[in-house]
Amino acid sequence: MKDQLIQTRLQKVERMRELGVNPYPHRFEPTHTSAVALEHFDALSAAEEPVTVAGRLMALRMQGKAGFGNLQDDAGSIQIYFKKDCLDELSFRLVKLLDLSDIIGVRGRLFVTRTGQKTVEAHEVTVLSKAIRPMPVVKRRETEDGVEAFDEVKNKEARYRQRHLDLSINPDVREVFRKRARIITGIRQFLDARGYVEVETPILQPLYGGAAARPFTTHHNALDRDLYLRIADELYLKRLIVGGFDRVYEIAKNFRNEGMDRSHNPEFTSMECYAAYLDYHDMMELVESLVASLAREIHGTCVIGCDGAMLDLTPPFERLSMNDALQRWAGVGIDASDAELLAACKRHDVATDGNEVRTRLLDLLLSELVEPNLEGPVFLVDYPVEISPLAKRDRNGSKQVERFELFIRGMEYANAFSELNDPVDQRERFMAQADAREAGDDEAHPVDEDFLRAVEHGMPPTGGLGLGVDRLVMLLTDQQSIRDVLLFPAMRTEPAPGSDELEAS
Repeated sequence: MKDQLIQTRLQKVERMRELGVNPYPHRFEPTHTSAVALEHFDALSAAEEPVTVAGRLMALRMQGKAGFGNLQDDAGSIQIYFKKDCLDELSFRLVKLLDLSDIIGVRGRLFVTRTGQKTVEAHEVTVLSKAIRPMPVVKRRETEDGVEAFDEVKNKEARYRQRHLDLSINPDVREVFRKRARIITGIRQFLDARGYVEVETPILQPLYGGAAARPFTTHHNALDRDLYLRIADELYLKRLIVGGFDRVYEIAKNFRNEGMDRSHNPEFTSMECYAAYLDYHDMMELVESLVASLAREIHGTCVIGCDGAMLDLTPPFERLSMNDALQRWAGVGIDASDAELLAACKRHDVATDGNEVRTRLLDLLLSELVEPNLEGPVFLVDYPVEISPLAKRDRNGSKQVERFELFIRGMEYANAFSELNDPVDQRERFMAQADAREAGDDEAHPVDEDFLRAVEHGMPPTGGLGLGVDRLVMLLTDQQSIRDVLLFPAMRTEPAPGSDELEAS
């Protein structure tokens, strides 16, 4: 059936060419978007000033010599009235060859129909792109807030795979990505105003670092060496602090060769910033202020809707030590022995294979028992040194480091340190990580001699922050999956053709 529809549309393409019309012209110049035409409707219609709009034909109801269509552009949609008596002969013949999903330009005057609908009376029609493959048909209805879909395509996985269709038929999806752009712009404006300099660091790296994660590996033919896609940009940004930049940031694409779920994608966007002479307390204030600023930018308030409930992002956020959190929900503290940590896992039915190293046991207890209970916004602070190889030890001399992570509704959004700048201590931490790797922790941090050499030249006291941009967009747009805020998320191998495609009429 679909092949037959495509053949019918291809025949219409040829009929257009026979009329001397190029169905794929090079350029067209609208005078108004649908939104602007409707916003200034009274003035434009009173002056009988013609408008030219362009977009995709989403509805078409022709009866003999007249009919109505609905034109959708990036700003919204507007109704079009096609009538033979108002159109030149060529334009009317083209109208008879139109199908849903065609992209057209329309020139005409604005008027109000007998039913009160603001409409463009078409005087001239230009075919801009004849669609040979039909799009899904989505039923829509008028509401007090405008036009909404009430029979949306249900197969979200197919929508992710064919994002162009998802965007075309779901204006609310386009709005999510407009807000994403505003959020990223807001991050830049916030940091620029505080004196941070935006920089770029390598994606292809000879040695990965800056996080506990497995990397993607590739091969550079000219150099005849393996390289890694970065898992974080931390160690390069710290080199810039050593080099004399006092404040730097990067909004970066990172890549981690790990599982996928509602909050993880192997390719993701993060923001990392570093400031000389600051510490993790300063980074807490920065995060609070940034998140609140972005909430006001998108919602006009710090109190936002989140998964059916209201969430208050007004600073200051709660502070909770990791030791207290583990005691509350796991029944052990961060100073517990390995045997006690393993016993706590068994007591709370946290799956282990019995051979986990200490860092892995702490991570399991944290992720399985603590994090789901962190409604927040809350800063989980003061982590054990074993799982924080790049953070400075607590200034009070404990075995903890000055580190925090921001949690909201059980999800981590930010990770920050008073950065370790003692080169001897840093080397010892790296060597401890090497021992952990030998013991089976394949996410342990590798020893980076080039970074150590940079720190040995002297790095000032520094506060550093990593912020998950995709997750922040999820929060501020009330989306429940990271796939809903990535235009093209990673997907498993596509099923057989036709098995999960969006249905079209």
